[in-house]
Amino acid sequence: MKETGVAFLVTLALLAAPLAADAQPDRVPRIGWLVFGGPFSETSPGLDAAILRGLRELGYVYGKNVALQYRYAEGRAERLPELATELVRLKVDLLLGIGGDIAVAFQKATSTIPIVVGTSTDPVRARLVPSLARPGGNLTGVTFLSEELAAKRVELLKEVMPGASRLGVLWDPAHADNDFQEIQGAARRLGLRLLSLEVRRPGDLDAAVGTAVREHVDALIVVPGRLMALLDKRITEAAASHRLAVISGWREFASVGALLTYGPNRLEGSKRVAYYVDRVLKGTKPADLPIERPTTFELVVNTKTAKVLGLTIPPSVLARADEVIE
Repeated sequence: MKETGVAFLVTLALLAAPLAADAQPDRVPRIGWLVFGGPFSETSPGLDAAILRGLRELGYVYGKNVALQYRYAEGRAERLPELATELVRLKVDLLLGIGGDIAVAFQKATSTIPIVVGTSTDPVRARLVPSLARPGGNLTGVTFLSEELAAKRVELLKEVMPGASRLGVLWDPAHADNDFQEIQGAARRLGLRLLSLEVRRPGDLDAAVGTAVREHVDALIVVPGRLMALLDKRITEAAASHRLAVISGWREFASVGALLTYGPNRLEGSKRVAYYVDRVLKGTKPADLPIERPTTFELVVNTKTAKVLGLTIPPSVLARADEVIE
């Protein structure tokens, strides 16, 4: 009787094992998220927050069907390689971040874990991928770069300030893009002289603006990038103190006093990064996902700044504006 009882229990245990396995929840994917700045939430104004909102719209809920492992550089670029390596050691399922510098840190840390990034650099020129259409390797995502718009900004400036003859270009040579070359070409076509004002670190800004003032430029064109975005308010305030108009590619500049901006909607682009995360987590290889270029552009005009500078924005420009800051 004892043997029969033991046999019955063993049989019951074997039958129950598959049921227990079926009852186990699916493994939750883990995302290693490297943030250039500090902590944020869905309601924060930055691009990382836009990705978080995009993930929620796609059905991802932190702690329920996705785990997020954050690392924050707190604005210190030199920490990115170390933090990227930390995330790789956690053996996460996917690495995520905003910025060409973060993409480089990820690529140096791993060649196997899928990487999804949003970047304002040219991924090909930065040697992140061989081509946008066929990225290959383990990296994909979205680029906010649209180089043809650099020339359009020069044309807009000439339309708003027809008497302008000399432009200063604030740019970071370390940022991988062709904007400066495109601006040079547009300036030649429009008969404008350019003054190159290199800003490689925050401490270079005051000297660059000082040079622009001494050389009597009529306006400043800011080539958008990580460094310039961090300096946006300082740039517009310094320019305002010398009654210089500022034009750039990202709406954040217009929000803090630039005369106008024309460029991609980076918040919408960041939400597209979430789409790439979803595709990779569902099994698509990064190598098979073409890197997406921006398709939505916006013209933002700051008429409050125009009044301070004594400028009248032509009706033709106002009619094309997606937003007018008054």
